[in-house]
Amino acid sequence: MKFPIQPIEKDKNGILRFKENRIVNYFRKHSDKDLNDIATMDFTREEHEQFAQLIGYSIEGLGDLSYASEEVYEAAYEMNEGLSEKDARIKFLEERLNFVTNLIRTAAVELFKIHPEDLET
Repeated sequence: MKFPIQPIEKDKNGILRFKENRIVNYFRKHSDKDLNDIATMDFTREEHEQFAQLIGYSIEGLGDLSYASEEVYEAAYEMNEGLSEKDARIKFLEERLNFVTNLIRTAAVELFKIHPEDLET
């Protein structure tokens, strides 16, 4: 299941962050569990990724987290440039598809010893 991507905003230092959910942050700050405790709990990768967004993680910082997806990371930057979440995710997937298509083309040319122009476009 894909969770929605939180809106993006700049903090007072100009750092791009996910808009925090103040209720989530309230409960996080008033819990006896810290972020390290939460990281070791049995939640899905997607749940950890969504939690990081809800507490206002920076986009750059999200990219360093082992559970963060490249799709959300890249789409968040596109959303900051004005794309909707849907269009940002589509752009990421189209770019990924083009990348894989080019890899397959390169492999086919090498494997079958054909000229790239002989491949259908």
